[in-house]
Amino acid sequence: MGALLGFDFGPRKIGVAVGQLVTRSASALTTIRSHRNGPDWAGIEQLVREWQPTGAVVGLPFNMDDTESTTAPGARRFARQLKERCGLEVYLVDERLTSLEARRRLGRDAVSLEAIDALAAKLILETWLTDRAS
Repeated sequence: MGALLGFDFGPRKIGVAVGQLVTRSASALTTIRSHRNGPDWAGIEQLVREWQPTGAVVGLPFNMDDTESTTAPGARRFARQLKERCGLEVYLVDERLTSLEARRRLGRDAVSLEAIDALAAKLILETWLTDRAS
């Protein structure tokens, strides 16, 4: 298995990371802004062509009481569309607290919210890579 793309889906922005199954490592890549009618599929498809991933990991938002967040249906829809449009195997992973952890790690260095979203995508992908190795 080669590269994987990780996504921190949000209705306005989608953080993206790239990682490798062999090394179990990931790097924050970029943040893609959504349009009024949904994700910027042209931008996402460009990343898929560029990185040629064998799969994708999408964060599924949960509340602290183990219930799905109100934004979970949107993340599930995005994952389904990603699979259909790009032909990728898509995995969902609990993304609980990843944005909070990204903010904590970036601290004052967070020059933009886009950096937080991309780092959250990295954390989501690392979670999946770690869980898969166990």
